Amino acid sequence: MSVVLRKRLLLLILIDSVIVSFSIYMSHFFLNPYVTVFDLLMFVSALTLLITHHLLSGAFGMYKRKWRYASMEELVGIIVIVSLSILSVTAVQLLAFGVINERALTITWMLHIILLGGVRFAWRYYKTYGLTLNPKGKKAKLVKNNPNMKSTLIVGAGSAGRMLARQIKDSTDVNSNVIGFVDDDFTMHHLTISGLPVLGSTKNIEDIANKYSINHIVIAMPSIERSRVKMIIQDAQKIVKNVQTLPMIEDIALGNVSVSQIRDVSIEDLLGREPVELNIGSISSEINGKTVLVTGAGGSIGSEICRQILKFGPEKLVLLGHGENSIYTIHMELKQLDIKTELFTVIADVQDRDRIFEVVDEYQPSYIYHAAAHKHVPLMEANPKEAVKNNVIGTKNVAEAADVIGVANFVLISSDKAVNPTNVMGATKRVAEMVVQSLSKTSQTKFVAVRFGNVLGSRGSVIPLFKNQIAAGGPVTVTHPDMTRYFMTIPEASRLVMQAGALARGGEIFVLDMGEPVKIVDLAKNLISLSGFTEEEIPVKFAGIRPGEKMYEELLGEGEVHSEQVYPKIYIGKNNEVPVHELLNFINYELENLSDEDVKNSVFKLIDNKVAVSNVNEIDAKERIL
Repeated sequence: MSVVLRKRLLLLILIDSVIVSFSIYMSHFFLNPYVTVFDLLMFVSALTLLITHHLLSGAFGMYKRKWRYASMEELVGIIVIVSLSILSVTAVQLLAFGVINERALTITWMLHIILLGGVRFAWRYYKTYGLTLNPKGKKAKLVKNNPNMKSTLIVGAGSAGRMLARQIKDSTDVNSNVIGFVDDDFTMHHLTISGLPVLGSTKNIEDIANKYSINHIVIAMPSIERSRVKMIIQDAQKIVKNVQTLPMIEDIALGNVSVSQIRDVSIEDLLGREPVELNIGSISSEINGKTVLVTGAGGSIGSEICRQILKFGPEKLVLLGHGENSIYTIHMELKQLDIKTELFTVIADVQDRDRIFEVVDEYQPSYIYHAAAHKHVPLMEANPKEAVKNNVIGTKNVAEAADVIGVANFVLISSDKAVNPTNVMGATKRVAEMVVQSLSKTSQTKFVAVRFGNVLGSRGSVIPLFKNQIAAGGPVTVTHPDMTRYFMTIPEASRLVMQAGALARGGEIFVLDMGEPVKIVDLAKNLISLSGFTEEEIPVKFAGIRPGEKMYEELLGEGEVHSEQVYPKIYIGKNNEVPVHELLNFINYELENLSDEDVKNSVFKLIDNKVAVSNVNEIDAKERIL
């Protein structure tokens, strides 16, 4: 035990000893004011009470409690300890003296509880609020002494809101003075919860903010629909700049964050849809105890796939990437976790066919998640050969290695830009889909592809770009006022990848239902607002559509659509494949001899010449849910 803890224990024992002695003496004094000395009965009773109190306090862990955070549980503990101590004294009095001084013991019991509880809760109140009187002088109550404290309104008086209010009041590190709650449950209105008033409903936020000078609003409703949260956030931001939310309830439940971790409103909160959930059972049974290889493991998507995979207990996880720094970073992060999975790092280029075959043969993975790719549209327009080499030939190398060596499942990370592509990046992704679909017809490996929308927060996405532009003082550049995109979060993207692997039968293209597409200009304006600026301070500037960009993205082409969901929020597309001989001829013989413009034309010709094949996916959706 440290010196500090030893001093704390001795101090508590001393304080409790004084309280016990004082309680038993005062009980006799109240009954006989002229008593001046302890008689034998008082002495034995006091000694018994002292010994039993300290023994019981130690047994119940009362000396280990942090009284600054004392609650009803601690009060109940005090009552139990004092009651058992008094019963012990009662037994000793009866056995040693043949009498029980009921009146004195009753008074002792009451004084004992009042003084023990009073001292501890007074200490809690002092550590929380200090001793500064209210400067307005209306009430002589204790308040936190911080002139820069924010006036906070909590939206939601449920369990999360109450926990948040208690943690703010108990914390010395949070510069917030909680004024009260608002809640749409009218039965709570005009009541007091956790010592704070419920001032009205969400419709009254503006009036309440004006009346109480609110400059900080926290949305404490982590379980309600995203669409409802979106509406409340938008309304609150019109009133105050500083709007925050609690983490999602799934993150709290999984232990990733605590309820006290208020975060700034993120752009994901404004997308207005629920996150995609996982079929944990099917994924866990597929991955647990297996070897998994992730290409592009250092990228935004690849690294998140690795984080998610580890939750399902693979025996080995192989992190393969071309950039040593990114692989080093994700490896060091994952090493810090409490996991039994063996981690392996491989620096390799997917374009190096021999090296890829060597790696797959060495580790014999059951699953390969192929996330390595070139994805920047304008860059790939200027470098079409590199797009083909990485996105097509790289995919072909990894997929054929999986086929030859007998990997059970192969999941290709594709893009919504592969649908009716107008740019080289999308076209090469579509050809990559065709590569794995062609292999799926003859291979024992289950080959599937997963199409993403734009992934929020990934490297090269618009959100980091917008944040940098805002930090630089603007303007925020948007290509066109009508440009729309589908958006998903990085965790959603990785979940879709793993769910697709668990649902795979071979040859499918899985697509996430991402709700309605979002205008890029709306994202930009929302992010400006979230950053605490107005559009006058940080203007939006339209820069024009870049080479290869489409005004609108699609998730499935006209000939690919299945109307049924194979799993909640997930659809599958029909197979449309390129003739294998044309694909191989292009890759093996034509590529190196073609100019950049000819490469573009050849890639689009491959897509235009695609032929429909027998559909392996037309299965009753109910049979596909594992």
